[in-house]
Amino acid sequence: MLKKPQTSARKLPTLQRQVMDVSTLDLVTTAYLQSDQSLPLLIQPALDGVDLNAWAETNRAWIETELGRHGGILFRGFHVPDVATFEQFIDAVSGGALRYQERSSPRSQVSGNIYTSTDHPASESIFLHNEQSYNLTFPLKILFYCVTAAQEGGETPIASSRRMYQRIPHHVRQKFADKGYMYVRNFGSGFGLTWQEAFQTEDKAAVEAYCQANDIEFEWREGDRLRTRQVRQAVIRHPQTGDMVWFNHATFFHVSTLRLEVQQMLAQVFSEEELPNNTYYGDGSPIEPDVLDTLRQLYAAETVAFPWEKGDILLLDNVLTAHGRSPFVGPRKIVVGMADPYKWAEA
Repeated sequence: MLKKPQTSARKLPTLQRQVMDVSTLDLVTTAYLQSDQSLPLLIQPALDGVDLNAWAETNRAWIETELGRHGGILFRGFHVPDVATFEQFIDAVSGGALRYQERSSPRSQVSGNIYTSTDHPASESIFLHNEQSYNLTFPLKILFYCVTAAQEGGETPIASSRRMYQRIPHHVRQKFADKGYMYVRNFGSGFGLTWQEAFQTEDKAAVEAYCQANDIEFEWREGDRLRTRQVRQAVIRHPQTGDMVWFNHATFFHVSTLRLEVQQMLAQVFSEEELPNNTYYGDGSPIEPDVLDTLRQLYAAETVAFPWEKGDILLLDNVLTAHGRSPFVGPRKIVVGMADPYKWAEA
């Protein structure tokens, strides 16, 4: 049984911001968005004028503990007026925002290391995934900030990677644990990012050096095209909590996860080996269709979604929690920052 939402708030007099004691948890309340769901933890100010960044910096250890317990925290109702304040919040709860490297999603730089969450068309869904799990070094934290909420839709659905690991049938989980998975990319086909966009360089030698340093096989092909293959683990033990989690892009990048009409279009244009993105078991053998169906069904069963509100900040443990995006109508601007790099070699 899930624990009841806890609150550390009591009725306090209105205080001036400059005289607040930001070290106390009495300045915030904690609850859950849904009584039967502990992801995400909801933190709101208990009184007017709480400086979120000052409070977060002082209570960083407590935030880290709650993040490990719940997998995600939604900060709502605080005064977060702009992207600069959001970037300062990232500094307060982590080692600072990271540069977006080895890209797979189209994003635009907003400020410093803050980017749009994605530039995919509003009509498209983005399947659940753990950010950059295919990279040799990935962020332990990912943070989202709502500048403008969509008129309709546009949620950032999330799902527990711990519960995914627990719910996946043992024989499926064990096969992935034994073999890992292989991510194959073909750049230069006219679909998806170019290798110049993905690696943020025009220099082939720089791409080769990056691949060699990051355990990525590469092959230059006719017409300035590039094919890469990288084998990664599919499960990981969380470095702080010790939990085993389902942490990979095996389902996300598999061609069968795309909408049926997109699959059919790609099949008319490309052979399987030429597909812009696809995944296999780590030995190169195909992942069974029924296994992929099971994984997609479990992601759907674990999905939690809520409407954005202007000024919201969603802090996710990127290992414990997967995220995606729902289609939307109307203007929407959600920006993202990643933090706390971690290497697979340390996992």
